[in-house]
Amino acid sequence: MQNSFKDVACLPGNEKWKQANKREIELYGRNNDIRSEFERDYTRLLHSQAFRRMKHKTQVFFAPHNDHICTRMEHVLHVASVSTTIAKYLGLNEQLTNAIAIGHDIGHAPFGHHGEDCLNHLLEQKEGQNAPKKFWHERNSLFFADYIETLQDPNATEQPLNLTYGVRDGLICHCGEIDQHSVKPRNDAIDLYSIKRPGIIQPYTWEACVVKIADKISFLGRDLEDARAYHIIDMTAYRELREIVGSTLGFERKGAHALRSGKAVNTTVLINDLIVDLCEQSSPEKGLCFSDEYFKFIIELKKFSFSRIYKHWRLEEFAVYSENIIKTLFRTLQKTQPYAKTGRVFQALKIYPKLCSTFEDWLVKYTNYKPFIAEKHDYVNKKAILRYNTPVVFDVTDNDSFTKCIIEYISGMTDQFAIEVYEEIITF
Repeated sequence: MQNSFKDVACLPGNEKWKQANKREIELYGRNNDIRSEFERDYTRLLHSQAFRRMKHKTQVFFAPHNDHICTRMEHVLHVASVSTTIAKYLGLNEQLTNAIAIGHDIGHAPFGHHGEDCLNHLLEQKEGQNAPKKFWHERNSLFFADYIETLQDPNATEQPLNLTYGVRDGLICHCGEIDQHSVKPRNDAIDLYSIKRPGIIQPYTWEACVVKIADKISFLGRDLEDARAYHIIDMTAYRELREIVGSTLGFERKGAHALRSGKAVNTTVLINDLIVDLCEQSSPEKGLCFSDEYFKFIIELKKFSFSRIYKHWRLEEFAVYSENIIKTLFRTLQKTQPYAKTGRVFQALKIYPKLCSTFEDWLVKYTNYKPFIAEKHDYVNKKAILRYNTPVVFDVTDNDSFTKCIIEYISGMTDQFAIEVYEEIITF
């Protein structure tokens, strides 16, 4: 129902308002700023380099040459559109919702979830197979926002994004992969780095809960359209889709034609119907939820997408290729640690000029690396001091820290850049 969440929105007067607006370090002010704290977070994320790189990161289909196939950036914009539409109708804080949505995937690895799994497996080799997941993009989005992404302040000094608690919480708690019939926010403002696995902790605000659900609505709709464009979905699969629609929604339901045609996937109709159903069914008492019919439809559609799209042999073949790229980069960079201790990484990587220059720049900015030739940048990470009691994020003399440094460097790459530096390594 319209405005049914107005009394629980993250707005002045709400018991969570002060905590949601809190920053770990006070952000510089402007004498002429007309934005709210959440609007400032939105623009800080929008101007970050991690956001810019998402235009060349995989959503489902790797390094697409087709300009009309969804990339990670377009997915993020879909989530922003869906979540702000829901927030506006329900009476929630659109500014907070939009800020979370625009930044929720800034920590995603190249090559989508295949890249994410590969980076996690590389860390599991050191920690043991039964260790908690070490690399997951929701946590990495928070890590990038806190320690990697920087912007210049009015004095031209690089500073971390230093986002509000409400937005930071939304970044790490946005996992839309977990199937829940009802989503409600938690009550406690916890240390966000105490969250050890994706999807197990509910967000702190209703607005972040909206983004969590909007993430699922967005990828379910668009992935079908792209799969059709690449001829991943054939007529047999479309007959299966018809059966799913008929058994869950019934063909007589308004909008059910979005998936029953064998000629096209009407993404906009599908997304609209999911949004409308969510808005009609949800309340602060029940939580954010779909009708039983639409919830069953979502479950079946996810199963279909995994079996017919994400597990398609063409994607699995490229997954092997992308895994080889990431592992090759990882092994190559691990060999540079002795050189990093003496400030001579360029000696180890000089035959790979693009990889050499970018990795050394990364070391200069985020570690205690002291280059033999160039002067160290004048940048001190205040967030690192606050949490780690040191002005650097990674220690090149510590094996585990150096490994983490490499993982984070690779995670920031676009698909295209990862392929380019991989080809530097394997080309003679």
